[in-house]
Amino acid sequence: MSARLFSRQASVSEKQEKLRAGDGGNDTGGGDKWQLLRALTEARAHFGLSDRAIGLLEALVSFTTDRILDGSKPIIVFPSNRELSIRARGMAPATIRRHLTALVEAGLIFRRDSANGKRYCVRDDRGVVDEAFGFDLSPLALKAAEIHAHAEAVRSEAKALRMLRTEVTLHLRDISKIITAAIEEARAGDWEMLVAEFQEMSFGSLPRCPDPAALSALRASLKSFRAKVENAYLSSLSEEEMSGNDHQSERHIQNSNTDQPFELNGKRELEGAEPGGDQDLGTKAPEKRVAISLDRMRKVCPQIGDYAQGGLKTWQDLVRAADLVRSMLGVSPDAWAKARKAMGEQAAAIVVAIMLERVDDIRSPGGYLRDLTRKAERSAFSVYPMLQALERQSD
Repeated sequence: MSARLFSRQASVSEKQEKLRAGDGGNDTGGGDKWQLLRALTEARAHFGLSDRAIGLLEALVSFTTDRILDGSKPIIVFPSNRELSIRARGMAPATIRRHLTALVEAGLIFRRDSANGKRYCVRDDRGVVDEAFGFDLSPLALKAAEIHAHAEAVRSEAKALRMLRTEVTLHLRDISKIITAAIEEARAGDWEMLVAEFQEMSFGSLPRCPDPAALSALRASLKSFRAKVENAYLSSLSEEEMSGNDHQSERHIQNSNTDQPFELNGKRELEGAEPGGDQDLGTKAPEKRVAISLDRMRKVCPQIGDYAQGGLKTWQDLVRAADLVRSMLGVSPDAWAKARKAMGEQAAAIVVAIMLERVDDIRSPGGYLRDLTRKAERSAFSVYPMLQALERQSD
């Protein structure tokens, strides 16, 4: 018994007395146990809990018969060590003790020990529990409002971060498309310098656990750089081209040699347009499929998912993300088109994803991809050994 724990128990007892007397105000001191556990899972960082500690708490909660936890009175559960281990998915006794300590330290449970330290209950003549010794879950119920508030804060922060990541990804994609269009159309300007600046800005721009402040700074840099690139492109247009309307200027970029739809200023070219029309997107590579699941690819090459707006849900999402990443790696549109033709869209996209994972080891991404393309043209290339090698490195 520590002074801190004694103070917590005194505080819980005081709050329970107020709830029983009807002085709890808007705080009911309880809630649905499963909703509470879900909220705690979201807010676990605030309480300093691991996922396994919450799993153990879920096992303890499963011993209560009521779905609604009422914190106005003790909620004692008294499972045996063996039964608690079973419900905790076979957790070892030493691990259980460690996570129980974490739950006590977080103020979510109390130990209500008997004289001999055993967990049991005493029932009256009618079979009703008269006295019980074990773990008291009432502190968890009393923290329901606090837990839900922290969970809501976590959800709000996650939403804001997703929006920020999406904005960064959109800037990366649109800058890449404008530079690609300028190079393909042989526009006047120092595009090599802009490509180098873009590559330096792009590498590592979307880490797995980004810092919001760093991401906000990157967004500001990309926004400024995008204006610079757009101005450079507009400056390269002739008077005749400049005399056209905004839609015509936009179409210059959209009609560049790319296989994927391109969005700019909220407008999007449609797939399947008639050849020769304003929405002609060029000739697609032959359809070749790989015998690899998208789930496996995501696990082996997680970084490319940061460049896919809305996540990697389909193979086309992967191809679009690879098209963005290859430009940041310095792979030319010509090398990319030849790789897709020789390997197929899926395999070529996987190769780019692998290159992104190994970017520190590849001196010339463009030359590396061309070498693999030549092997594919001789039917001497397979993407599977590359994936397996990367899997072995991550094990």
